[in-house]
Order: sequence, then structure tokens, then C-alpha cells
Amino acid sequence: MIVLVLIGLIGCRITPRIESSSLTAITNVKILDGVNIINEIVVVIEGPNILSVGGEISQGATIIDGNGATLMPGLIDSHVHTDMNGLADALKFGVTTVLELQGTWSRRERERIAENDRIADLRSAGMGISPEGGHPSQYMASHNFLMSYIFRFPFVNTVGEAVRHVDRQVSSGADYIKIFIEDGTIVGAPGLTATSLEVARAATERAHSHGKMAIAHVTTVEGTRIAINAGVDGLAHLFFDQPHTAELISKIKNSGVFVIPTLVTGSSAFGNDAFELAADPHVSSRLDNKWLDALSRSINSYPEGILEDSLASVKALHNAGVDILAGSDVADPLPVLGGLAPGASLHHELRLLVVAGLEPIEVLRSATSIPARRFGLIDRGRIAPGARADLLLVDGDPITNIDDTLNILAVWRRWVALP
Repeated sequence: MIVLVLIGLIGCRITPRIESSSLTAITNVKILDGVNIINEIVVVIEGPNILSVGGEISQGATIIDGNGATLMPGLIDSHVHTDMNGLADALKFGVTTVLELQGTWSRRERERIAENDRIADLRSAGMGISPEGGHPSQYMASHNFLMSYIFRFPFVNTVGEAVRHVDRQVSSGADYIKIFIEDGTIVGAPGLTATSLEVARAATERAHSHGKMAIAHVTTVEGTRIAINAGVDGLAHLFFDQPHTAELISKIKNSGVFVIPTLVTGSSAFGNDAFELAADPHVSSRLDNKWLDALSRSINSYPEGILEDSLASVKALHNAGVDILAGSDVADPLPVLGGLAPGASLHHELRLLVVAGLEPIEVLRSATSIPARRFGLIDRGRIAPGARADLLLVDGDPITNIDDTLNILAVWRRWVALP
């Protein structure tokens, strides 16, 4: 766990909770505001929000000396499937917000999460759209982590069912709509039934009528084409089955969608484990053995996949101006879902995005300001007056070395420090 007395690095005691009437100033820090490194070295917090960046420090304010560390917005993982323990683990790694792309949280449970500053905040799609025999039904018979879905998964086969499903999810509090377009090739279950273009388009249009985004799960070129033709707003995952073409990149760019490539999931599907990450003391000290064991395995559902092709596709999309969002697709520590762990895998994703050829500053935007903008989270993802004090303090300079994001000194959610 992160200690609150950062001896030799912070030089003062950080109290677990700052009363709303008090001011605290974090000084002597390099500030990544979510977009750029800025010249200011002071951030003043009042209550749960940032009061000011730079300028004079009010008399009587509590001072936290950052001793040259880097302060950035709390990270946003744009693709998870999670539970309460997963939300707690994510926060240990500075992930203050997670965007769930399939889940069963009730409205009341989500209200409690919003008020619990000891776990990551949550946005969710609720239950996704998938036809009978579609993804993720192949997991249902193999493990009880989805056994509840056997009775609760609302399979969608027709346009009318798609419209009614979207209406139900929105009435239940869904923040956006998820559509599965998966034929099973990449997930080790060839022959799955993928959502049709007609159903995907109906679901997307209905989501838009409610003012909600539609985000499509795709892992192949064909699935990507269906999603784009359906008019979705974002792609969860990447086409892992083929190298990109200029025509496909142009089609994605012109559609205006964002892409959450989940390179960590693709890499694991190709047979690559994350054992080296699990062995890192910054990770092993924050996760229990079940998650460390999971990191040390791989999904290995598509060993013919070529990671270099996926990395090149991400770089081509980025070069074309497509918004890239960092996401892990972490779910449960099961044998079929190896190579992933909450919080830690987002840092792994940041590293892979750098390997793909993005600059560290661009990668850090993909986990802060870009998902905040694309998902309408106007109160986070930036260090700016009025924003939530969801903050991550790290030793070193992640703009120079992306690995430094794991040198975590302190994490705050709404200015409540992680003990």
C-alpha cells in the first residue's frame, strides 16, 4: 500500500482526508496537466477539487513539498470488467476512473461507488448487445465467473430487441452502449455468432437518440468494417487478424471514432505473458498472488497473431489523427484470461503504446485528457481549476521514461489520499 508519509520524497505528512474548508498546496512538482507539461510548479486544492494552478499560495495553507516529482491527473482505464476488489486494486496504481464495457452493477451500487473514495470511480455500459451464440457466451459453460450471465445475459437477435435492450440499459443508468461484433477467431472460439450490421446500426441509432455513445467490441477487420458502417462512436479493441491498410485507416479516421486498442489483451492472445511486469516490485507489492499468477500466464487464444502488426496499426491510426485511448480489458484472474491485472495492466498498456511509436506525452494523454474528453468526463483528466482532485504523484519523469508511471508516491481521489 502507498504510505502517506513519503520520507525523503515528499518531506511532510499527508493526512488521509482534507476538510473542505482547508487549503493544501502541492509545491515543487513538475506538472503534467493532462495535455502538456506546464511551467507552473504549484497546485492548490480546496475540498475535493483543484482551486488553482500556479500563482500565490494562500497564507495558512498546508504545504506538501513534491521534491521535484511529477504530478499528473489520475489515470483513466477505458476498458475494464470489474468488481469492488478490482476497483480497489486499480486505485493502488493511480487509476482513479475506470470505464466498464460490460457489467451488471445496479444503479444503487454505482451510486455507492461514486461516493467511495477508497476505490476507483466507475462508468459502465451495463449489459452489452450480443446474439444467441455470440461472445461472451463461450465462457459461460467453462467457468462460473460468468455463470450469472446464463440467466441474466439478454441476448439480442433482432432490430426490435436491440431497440428495447438499449432502452432498458439507459433506464438502468448505462453511461453508453456496448455492442459485441465478434466471430470468435481471436478469442479462441471460431464460429461464434457476431452481431449483424442491421442490429448494430439499430442499436447505435437508438443509443444516439438517448444521447449515449455506442462502442463496439471488434477484433477483426471484418468486425471493424461492420462497426464503422453501423455508425458507432468508438472501437473497443483493435483488428488483430490482419495488418492495416491505408484504406482501412482512412475509413476509421473519416468515421470519427476513437480506438481503445488494448494491446495488452492482443499480446496475451498471441501467447505473450506479463511475467516481467508481475516480477516488478512496484507491481508485486500491490497485488495478491492470484493476480500475480494471472499476469504470469497468457490467453494464447490466437498464437498466430503478430504483435508487431498490431503495434504498426496503432501507430498508423495515431498518425492519421484517430484518438487512441488506453485500456486494459482486465476482467477476472482466470486461466482463460491470463496476462492481465487491474491497474497494473494499464501501465503495461502505456508501455506498449510507446513501443508502438507514440511519444510518452501522447501516451499519457491517452489515459487522462483524451478519454475524459471523448466520454464527456468534464470534471477529470486534467489538472485545472475546478477539476476533481484525482491526482497521481510519481517519482521521476514519465515524459522521458514511461516506466516511471509505476514509481507511485501518492494517489488521491477527490483529494482523499490512498492509505
